[in-house]
Amino acid sequence: MEEDCCATQLIDAKGQFNAEGLQNFMNKVKLADCGLSYAVVSIMGPQSSGKSTLMNHLFYTNFREMDAYKGRSQTTKGIWIAKCVGIEPCTVAMDLEGTDGRERGEDDTTFEKQSALFALAISDIVMINMWCHDIGREQAANKPLLKIVFQVMMRLFSPRKTTLLFVIRDKTKTPLEHLEPILREDIQKIWDAIPKPQAHKNTPFDEFFNVVITALSSYEEKEEKFKEEVAQLRQRFFHSISPGGLAGDRRGVVPASGFSFSAQQIWKVIKENKDLDLPAHKIMVATVRCEEISNEKLRRLTSDKGWLELEAAVQAGPVSGFGKRLSSILEAYFSEYDMEAVYFDEGVRNAKRKQLESKALDLVHPTYSTLLGHLHSKALESFKNKLEQSLIKGEGFAASVRTCTGSCMLEFDQGWADATIRQANWDASKVREKLLRDVDAHASSVRSAKLSEMMANYEKQLALALTEPVESLLEAGQKDAWASIRKLLKRETQVAVSKFSATIAGFELDQATLDKMMQDLRDYARSLVEKKARVDAGKVLIHMKDRFSTVFNHDNDSLPRVWTGKEDIRTITKDARSAALKLLSVMAAIRLDEKPDKIENLLFSSLMDSTLTVPSSQNRSVRAPTDPLASSTWEEVSPKDTLITPVQCKSLWRQFKAETEYTVSQAISAQEAFRKSNNWLPPPWAILAMIVLGFNEFMLLLRNPLYLMILFIVFLLLKALWVQMDIGRELQRGTLSGLLSISSRFVPTMMNLLRRVAEQAQGRPTPERERPRPSYSLTSQGFRFYAPWPKPVSCTAESSESSNNISSTESGVEYSSTGLMHRRTTNTQEAEFSS
Repeated sequence: MEEDCCATQLIDAKGQFNAEGLQNFMNKVKLADCGLSYAVVSIMGPQSSGKSTLMNHLFYTNFREMDAYKGRSQTTKGIWIAKCVGIEPCTVAMDLEGTDGRERGEDDTTFEKQSALFALAISDIVMINMWCHDIGREQAANKPLLKIVFQVMMRLFSPRKTTLLFVIRDKTKTPLEHLEPILREDIQKIWDAIPKPQAHKNTPFDEFFNVVITALSSYEEKEEKFKEEVAQLRQRFFHSISPGGLAGDRRGVVPASGFSFSAQQIWKVIKENKDLDLPAHKIMVATVRCEEISNEKLRRLTSDKGWLELEAAVQAGPVSGFGKRLSSILEAYFSEYDMEAVYFDEGVRNAKRKQLESKALDLVHPTYSTLLGHLHSKALESFKNKLEQSLIKGEGFAASVRTCTGSCMLEFDQGWADATIRQANWDASKVREKLLRDVDAHASSVRSAKLSEMMANYEKQLALALTEPVESLLEAGQKDAWASIRKLLKRETQVAVSKFSATIAGFELDQATLDKMMQDLRDYARSLVEKKARVDAGKVLIHMKDRFSTVFNHDNDSLPRVWTGKEDIRTITKDARSAALKLLSVMAAIRLDEKPDKIENLLFSSLMDSTLTVPSSQNRSVRAPTDPLASSTWEEVSPKDTLITPVQCKSLWRQFKAETEYTVSQAISAQEAFRKSNNWLPPPWAILAMIVLGFNEFMLLLRNPLYLMILFIVFLLLKALWVQMDIGRELQRGTLSGLLSISSRFVPTMMNLLRRVAEQAQGRPTPERERPRPSYSLTSQGFRFYAPWPKPVSCTAESSESSNNISSTESGVEYSSTGLMHRRTTNTQEAEFSS
């Protein structure tokens, strides 16, 4: 053959894994490049049954074959692998050492079991080589071996879909249709007899294995017939992993690049598994027979498959029928002891039996305790889940706790009764009491969490219902602000308490706890209002200035005020300051208890009166010691309800006045500017003097028409200059600034007029350019002024710079100040407000 099968010994006779040889094999056949497109075929069966010969003819491998002329002996030692030549996709053949060999002896079957388990774990197709005349025989058909392999494989590895190809050698006249049912029945019996994990308790055999049966003629007697049948069988291995192939429905395939590592780990696990080596027992001395029988039963109990499965199952969770099953296992071993020790001394026999019972119960007690722990955890978890579901459905908390507690305790009691062992008198009352304590603790925890969550929700609702309305009422500063706040607080608190009381009715709380929770909700609502009032009190100066600005700069119809000179600034200022002082009196204290106070009267008498009247220095010296605001508390107001002390009110009022005087002065300046803008003509006495003194010149003009014409032309020229240069607008900005502006524009305007006159005289008039609209407009309606708020006196230089330039774009008059609190004393009226 041109293609080399690369036969390699994978595991030697001593069980040593040839990792280096496997890696070389993979490199030669390029198995790592196959991905998932590869298959593994192995063969197992009795020694000298022609396994290697079949593999060589079937896959063109070169496994060593037995020489019949030299006798029948072991040929294949360990496990060999080779590549199946000419088979697509890439297929790896594995030849196992034969079973029942005399070289290993009758008792040494460990390697046979390990190799068979290894083949089932990594192979997609396992060929079982067996003689036709051995069908129906126990040992030759490998039934005990398959039984152990099936059981241990399900415990050690994740079950995979494996095809079992039974090859019947040297077929006889008995038709295959009669042999196949016998084999399938034997395999099914093996599968039904082995214990299975709980997850695969009712899993059918064909979920993990596909059984295919074929028969071949004798190689020695009918060689040609044998080769023809092998050639037909070979065709079935082409595309074996495709749907419909021998291994078309395989599962859990390891990628080809990880085949070497996977095989090493599987063999390592198999080698280290002590359960595959059944313990050997030696014959004990007759004098210690009872001791030996007792120890033997205990050892058998320790390694008993039923007990081990039960113990392993308990580690994973509760086991139904634990007490009955374990009692049956213990009773079986105790009965065997009685039967084997019946002829020995009665005293020794009974003592050893009690010792056996004690040791056996000590052996199973940890598992029993573990089971009780699982029952405890399961019942507690069941209580938690049922309670959660009950609460989701909207049932009452207390009723749900009672129902779920009874249900979980009943579940525990049933599990405890099911786990009771007849041979032991163990009490589980402590575990039951602990479960009851844990149930109560969880119920209390859930109750506290639910109540806290509900309380938080209602507190959030109160915050939404109170925060913004309270803030709005305080900022409005009306006389009945606190009465409205009290009414709002009472209404929202009653609604929240009523709803909260109805919601927690299902908790069946005692009256004291219920009253405390409702009072906590009321206290929270009150504290929320007080907290909001304190926050707004900290911003009272801003609110006062906003109120002053609103009243001062807007008329009764809330329209922006236009300073025409007719407004009484003194009265307007008094009203604006009164509104701001009312706001201060509202925010000076918390008034949630409907107690009367004199804060507003005291503030008006102390601040407004002193503002509008300037007392003499003598009066000041007399009244200073009796200043009603020289105190840190208000009469009839407790300190905890005080937001702004009298002293602080006085200081705030002084700062407020200082920061609003600039607005008043600007309003006065605006009125003065408006009056000046409307009085730019000469005074009446100057007009009369011009008429009297210029009478002769006027009569001269009337007698000489030429002068009158020249005067008319000069008038037109001056009128054009007046319109072009907008002299009226320039003079409104001030005499000096107006003259400077006119002088700078006079020559260009004059040249422009002469050029236009020349062009019209030549008959080439140019379109008149649209005269730009002046940037300042003066109306006869009035002078509008908006004064920005200057920043507090305590601010930095940046705040002072922000108030340096203040202008009125409508009047064209600009005002400049060099400091934050610059004042203009233009007339005696302003002096009255600066005191």
